Amino acid sequence: MTEELYLPAGEYQRTFDAEVVAADDAGPSVVLDRTLFYKEGGGQPPDHGTLSWDGGEAHVVDVRKDHGEIRHELDGDVPEAGTAVHGELDWDRRHAHMRYHTAQHVVSKVVLDDYDASTAGNQVYPDHARIDFEPADFDESDLRAIEKRANDLIARDLPVRKENRSRAALEDETPEGRTNLDLIPESVDPLRAVSIGDIDVCPCGGTHVDSLAELGEIEIINRTSKGANVDRIEFVLHDPATDD
Repeated sequence: MTEELYLPAGEYQRTFDAEVVAADDAGPSVVLDRTLFYKEGGGQPPDHGTLSWDGGEAHVVDVRKDHGEIRHELDGDVPEAGTAVHGELDWDRRHAHMRYHTAQHVVSKVVLDDYDASTAGNQVYPDHARIDFEPADFDESDLRAIEKRANDLIARDLPVRKENRSRAALEDETPEGRTNLDLIPESVDPLRAVSIGDIDVCPCGGTHVDSLAELGEIEIINRTSKGANVDRIEFVLHDPATDD
């Protein structure tokens, strides 16, 4: 199995060295013994970047789990099995996903606490994110209240901690409706937990920032109905250091 170097708290590492354990010229793709590249899943897209080796280089354009293997799909040359490679992340893309995924946790917690609505699905992108809530029927005043409450939490610059926790302990601490723990196989123990200060904790394998100050400011830009009692909220993040 490929060692996932960003877990439980290695999200800020940008480069790594690894060995190719399997190569597919037809794919083209490779499986590595260790990687920093996040595989698509949990509403988060895969990382992009490059792999380089003696005499070659390729862009990593997709990362996915396929029959238990983490496959790095390549645009360029394909190194042979046994080749030592150097990986480098597209950091701007990775950090954007870290910010949006952490912001999703903040918004989900606010809506659960204030509206008793659970997260039914989510998707983050480098420039926006969306979350589906149920049961929910938000009006404009609700959206502004959610936005304000989320930004108030961000202004507190709470720390974000990522660590492996026993399944039993995490089940006891995770509020009802915060996450679908029952969808995670019982064999997965310990679980990787993401905690925001003392306000939120839930199991999550995605990448996250270390403190809420990195998020900037949340702006909710849209709400749509996705069916009976299901509302979708879309939001963007503004970095106060660069945005007007």
